[in-house]
Amino acid sequence: MGWFGKSSLSSIIQRVFGKKHAKIGIYGPPNVGKTTLANRILRDWTGDIMGSVSEIPHETRRAKWKKDVKIENGNSSLTMDIVDTPGIATKVDYKEFMNTYGLSREESRRRAKEATEGVIESIKWLEGIDGVVLVMDSTQDPFTQVNVTILGNLEARNLPVLIAANKIDEDDSSPATLKSAFPQHPVVPISALTGYNTENLYSTMVKHFSKKRRKKRR
Repeated sequence: MGWFGKSSLSSIIQRVFGKKHAKIGIYGPPNVGKTTLANRILRDWTGDIMGSVSEIPHETRRAKWKKDVKIENGNSSLTMDIVDTPGIATKVDYKEFMNTYGLSREESRRRAKEATEGVIESIKWLEGIDGVVLVMDSTQDPFTQVNVTILGNLEARNLPVLIAANKIDEDDSSPATLKSAFPQHPVVPISALTGYNTENLYSTMVKHFSKKRRKKRR
């Protein structure tokens, strides 16, 4: 192929025209709807699902991923490897599982241990991620320690972030609060549960994650 091999030509095209394939991580605190969103994306574009959901925090304790998920926006498209990550928390207390959700001591201890390991795994996955859909609960205060910590970590890595303001199907949701709290990032109000406004989310994902960016030197 002359001076350029296949991989070299691919990298040149990517630099000029932006990404056509990206590894996108779905991040956020526990119980904000990360796996529900991952399931929604896969059902809409592949007919598959990512995993089970539960009202008990830390249902997802190991990262799961699906390769080559293509989403389209008019004449544009983006093929993604989607990674559904365990919820990030600053503290995991096994007593919460016992007192709030009625789990046994043994099950609570096991779940807390696996959840802590899941937090570490989520952070490690950032090394290979091209962009992040950061899921936040639009019924909650956006300035939690976990939200601020996650966002600060992502910004320090210069990763493109798209905030999904989830649970707008609930009466006390306030996506406008999230938009005013984090104006430096695009915020798309959605209901991952009902699918409301996910078309807007998909079009924003294609536009936002297809952009060519310079990596920050670390």
